[in-house]
Parts: sequence; structure tokens; C-alpha cells
Amino acid sequence: MMLMRLSYALLLGFTCLATLGAAEIEGTVVVKHRLTRKKVTLTSGEYERGVAVQLGSDPAERDFLAYERTHVVVYLEGDLPSTGTVAKMEQKDRRFVPDLLVIPRGSTVSFPNLDPIFHNVFSLSKPKNFDLGNYRQGQTRLVTFSKPGIVLVNCRLHSNMAAAIVITPNQCSSKPDADGRFLLRNVPPGKHTVVAWHKSAGFFRQTITASEAHPATVDFLVPLDENGVATTQAFLPR
Repeated sequence: MMLMRLSYALLLGFTCLATLGAAEIEGTVVVKHRLTRKKVTLTSGEYERGVAVQLGSDPAERDFLAYERTHVVVYLEGDLPSTGTVAKMEQKDRRFVPDLLVIPRGSTVSFPNLDPIFHNVFSLSKPKNFDLGNYRQGQTRLVTFSKPGIVLVNCRLHSNMAAAIVITPNQCSSKPDADGRFLLRNVPPGKHTVVAWHKSAGFFRQTITASEAHPATVDFLVPLDENGVATTQAFLPR
């Protein structure tokens, strides 16, 4: 049973630091409709010069519900222990890969260009405003993110390229699997606010009490109907 729970946790990508007397929080993110708008992108020949680069496939078109569930981020609010990491967001086939990155505050992200064309990565987001300039294939740029928040990333040369970086206040975070299941391990016992965020739906918060005795359970219904209208309140960032 212990081995099964460990495998489950590794699958869902929890990042909490180990603590003595830790608790667990598990749950499900329910998404019933498409949330992300379809992208309309010009062919490369209409807006690029030089080498033509094939546009990478859109994962949302393969299984849009699985895509939406895996593009929700679940994390704990609060000033818990946190250690920065090193992560990577590639520019490949005129897309950002991955297009959603979750890191704790203090982390550094590398933005390597793998395409035989120039890219220009930038963000105007409040937690981190940057412009990495034009750079060619084989080069990269580094950015350190010291403040929690949502950073939306784009390319000045390719309007279809968009990504998001979620900088969490601590290392207790998770991205649900394709079925919407998530697990946060090594959570300090006590009362916590659990946050779920989706780029198109916004923020949702629930308060729970975590205990060593048994896992706390929290479920999120990402509240957009099939017409893209919110059915309950989506909380804005604080």
C-alpha cells in the first residue's frame, strides 16, 4: 500500500519538502468543458522570413478535457519552507515546451531556443517583467523568479507562442493527472488554504485542516460552463 501511494505521488508531481509529522492532501479537479480557446495561427510563410519551421501539434486537440485538467495548478498558500529549483521552458516548433511550468519562488528558468529561427521571449507580468531580446538556435537565456505569482510568457516574433509560469509561495504544489487527480504530500498538519488556478478560469480557494491521521480531501469544480461563462466566483490573485 505504501509503495502504491508513493508511485501515485510521483506520478502527480508533488514538490513539498519532507517534514516530520507530515500530512497529505488529495483530491480531484473536475473539468467538464473546454476552457482554452482554440488558437488561430498564420502559416509560417505569411509572417516569417528565412527558414520555415513546422508548427508543433496542439496537445489540446488530442484530448481537450485531459489537457484542461493537466493545465490546472494546485498549491498551498503560506510562507512554508521553500528551496528554489532550476527548470527549463524550450522554444521548439514555434511553441513553448512545456506551455505550463510550476516552480517555487526563488527558482531559475532557462529558455533555450531549439528552432533554426530567432525567438524573443518576454513577459509584462507584475511578478516578473523581462525581455530576453532576439537570440538564435542553440542559445538560451536565464531568468530568476523571486516573487510568487503568475507570469505569462510570449514571443515578440511569433504571436501564437504563449505559456504560463506559476511561481508558488512554497514547494507544496501539484499538477493533476489526465483524470484530474492530485496529491500534496509532506504538508504540515493544521489549517491551510488550497488554491487551484487555471489560465482561463482564474483562482479558486478552499480552506481545509490537514492531519497526520488520514489524508485531507478537497475537490475543485473549475466553474465554466460550455459557453465559457463562470458559474461560481473565480478569485483574483491577491
